[in-house]
Amino acid sequence: MDHGILSAVGNTPLVRLSRLFPGSPSRVYAKLEQFNPGGSIKDRAALNMLRGRIESGELEPGRSVVVESSSGNLAIGLAQVCAYYGIRFICVVDPKTTRQNLAVLAAYRAEIEMIEHPDPETGEYLPVRRRRVRELVETVPGAYRPDQYTNPLNARAQRQTMAEIIAALDGRVDYLFCATGTCGTLVGCADYLREGGYPTRIVAVDAVGSAIFGQPPAPRLIPGHGASVVPPLAERAAPDEVLHVSDLDCVVGCRLLADREAILAGGSSGATVAALRRRIADLPAGATSVLIFPDNGDRYLDTIYSDQWVTGQFGEVTHLWKGDAC
Repeated sequence: MDHGILSAVGNTPLVRLSRLFPGSPSRVYAKLEQFNPGGSIKDRAALNMLRGRIESGELEPGRSVVVESSSGNLAIGLAQVCAYYGIRFICVVDPKTTRQNLAVLAAYRAEIEMIEHPDPETGEYLPVRRRRVRELVETVPGAYRPDQYTNPLNARAQRQTMAEIIAALDGRVDYLFCATGTCGTLVGCADYLREGGYPTRIVAVDAVGSAIFGQPPAPRLIPGHGASVVPPLAERAAPDEVLHVSDLDCVVGCRLLADREAILAGGSSGATVAALRRRIADLPAGATSVLIFPDNGDRYLDTIYSDQWVTGQFGEVTHLWKGDAC
């Protein structure tokens, strides 16, 4: 069966980062998920959660409606799949959703439901978004909710991500650094490694202020990783190590990538760079580390890559990535 543009999902490049940590005896690689057609690793999950139902006829144009809560990359992945197959898509978002993402969703003709007010108890938008999705599923005829937070197909899609990495490096991966949100990527990669008997040490990279691994929730500026509630998939994650990185860490990681490797990556990619920066001096000489870069930096031009925004949030911090900063 011809899947058109969707046949381009997966088989993304794995590139060596030889300039990021000059003088380090370690080998560092990045899996560039921005080369998926919708621009992120979430294309894999979106396609995996919908394709089977579409091919079986459970989801069909003119009758079915996909409803999901997402403020970022998964929304775009689902919008692209639905646009390709001609299926209506309703996406529940909140005011933190970037202008760029809203514009992309509109271009795919997704219907956008904007949540205006956060949950009064937690101060977070996510609980309200998820409640609104449940209401829509109960009232819209033909509605289907993929639910990235509980759907095992979300994690299963990322087994292929890890399989591609293992194949490219002949199985020699000592450390995997993976940013966490729904925990789909973390769980899928970990399942593949453990079932295959690989000795890779799995490092989960979470945000300061994220509740996933036991920290109290707190406001966060950089989307793409972290969560205000513990996602159900987190119960299966069991990483070997968890590192929490701040918003400023993410900015510095992204700016270092741009300056040293000419890679414009998103905030969660910068988070993995920050985590490896913290650990690289302790890694054995010759160790091979792989960082998963979930998306491109073009959706962060108004924040991470805006000098004005960075200075407004953190003050004058350019010395952290310019010159001899390591």
